Amino acid sequence: MPQSKRFVCPCFQVPGSYPLPDNDYPTGAPQKLEDIIETRRNQARRSIVVQVYSENSFPELHSYCSQFGCIVGAHHYGINQYGENLNYILVEFAEVEEALEAVRSSGFVREAQVLPVQSSFMYFGKGASRKPSQNAKLASVNGTNVASNEELHEWLQVASSMDDQLKILYNATKLNDLGTRMRFLAAQQIENALSGMFPFARATPFGSSVNGFGKLGCDLDLILELDNIHRSNASSRLIFHSKELTDARHQVQKCMERIGDVMELFLPGISNVRRILRARVPIIKYRHEFLDLEVDLSMSNTSGLYMSELLYLYGELDERVRPLTFAIRRWAHTVSLTNSVAGRWITNFSLTALVVFFLQQLKKPIVPSINYLVGKATPGDTRVTIDGINCTFARDLQNIDFRKTNEDSLGSLLLQFFEFYSHFDFANRAINLNEAKNTLKPDFSPMYIVNPFEISLNVSKNVSLEEVEHFRMEVREAAWILDSLVEKSTVTPWGLLSLLLKGPATVPRRPMLDVRKLFEVIDSAPEDPAEEVSAEEKVPGAKDKHQTNVLERR
Repeated sequence: MPQSKRFVCPCFQVPGSYPLPDNDYPTGAPQKLEDIIETRRNQARRSIVVQVYSENSFPELHSYCSQFGCIVGAHHYGINQYGENLNYILVEFAEVEEALEAVRSSGFVREAQVLPVQSSFMYFGKGASRKPSQNAKLASVNGTNVASNEELHEWLQVASSMDDQLKILYNATKLNDLGTRMRFLAAQQIENALSGMFPFARATPFGSSVNGFGKLGCDLDLILELDNIHRSNASSRLIFHSKELTDARHQVQKCMERIGDVMELFLPGISNVRRILRARVPIIKYRHEFLDLEVDLSMSNTSGLYMSELLYLYGELDERVRPLTFAIRRWAHTVSLTNSVAGRWITNFSLTALVVFFLQQLKKPIVPSINYLVGKATPGDTRVTIDGINCTFARDLQNIDFRKTNEDSLGSLLLQFFEFYSHFDFANRAINLNEAKNTLKPDFSPMYIVNPFEISLNVSKNVSLEEVEHFRMEVREAAWILDSLVEKSTVTPWGLLSLLLKGPATVPRRPMLDVRKLFEVIDSAPEDPAEEVSAEEKVPGAKDKHQTNVLERR
């Protein structure tokens, strides 16, 4: 296979880009996640999404939108919806007011009765033609397309080393800039819809959408706060009259139910709204058709945002953490260890915790314990949820002087991961990221991973004993395969690819109960009359008891 084919991979291409404001992409010191989130929120405020006929419509769209202000960036993406290919362009202006002017100048369909709700989502209709902009250039075309398995496998096969294989997988499948922008636009839509009644409402993406471990096409998790608890107005003598929360959980459920109604009835692009309000964390699930996103919205999961900060920090501490995690997640999906449906399977979060713990356990650790990060925290890092959960740890990378001397390659770390967990005592030991060591299990859960913030909880409590055995079997086989096929080959799959092309190992499954047997009807007329036995004769003393009951009734 020609070596030049290796450079077909999109992760090696550098698309043209527009000059962006300096405050959006600061250089120099590493950023805290909360600063990155604020940057992305500002981008969303300056952006609109326009449905177009094709990417070739952009020069005319650029010319039309330039009347509202300076366009600093534009990205094209396509969505296949109900068998139809739809095209959208995300347009970013230099200032928030310019984007607002574009929204205010937009109209509604005249030929049909519609709910006149303004939003950042619109389409480019017919009208007086304008001279196309000569300098109009898209930063990306089909920017959310996911590489097929065939393409990905080809890139991995021709890679020069196993380290390159892991880097190619990571760069080709990670959530990109456009995918992140789209997620913050979804959050912005919720904020705008509620801003009339709740002017300080804030919808913030968390989880894989922001922690650096998200892949293209991943779901979006949103946390909605109706008021900014850090907003200081203690000096004001004018106090709002407001409703008192007598039962906070019940009030949250009722509030989310009404918000779900608003989203379903009024907000463009939002469909298939499902309210799951009796769960431990009440959520609203919905689909955003213009952004091709599945979204989970909650109001009482602020610890999830702080967990995102923690994982982001671990990903920033060493450049090997994320590529290694992506490879292990991909392998786990290939061998059916993970599942898109909630159940007894290992989740991606648990897998990420297993990777971090492994990197803590090395003779030369690559990442520190959570307790080490807590010890490096400053007063500005203090975070306590409304439920009293302490989520304090150092958030500024410059304050974390963790020195590491481990220079193992990604390929070596991948093999060591499989070897480490093939010998781990899941039956008796718990995985504790806070202390960076295994501890005695407090209960009989098949797999026990201590929740970093609520140490009395097990984040892998859902995992069954059968799936733990499945995991042990797969890591042993993966270690054997990787050790055997580590050398590059031009003919047979090698390295990481050898793991991604194999199916799951044969796992002994427990026999499932056939529910139909519970409803089998026994024929009351046996073939042999001699076998017919009365109910009284089957149960000792039943006949005498029946006679006694008859006498008592008399």
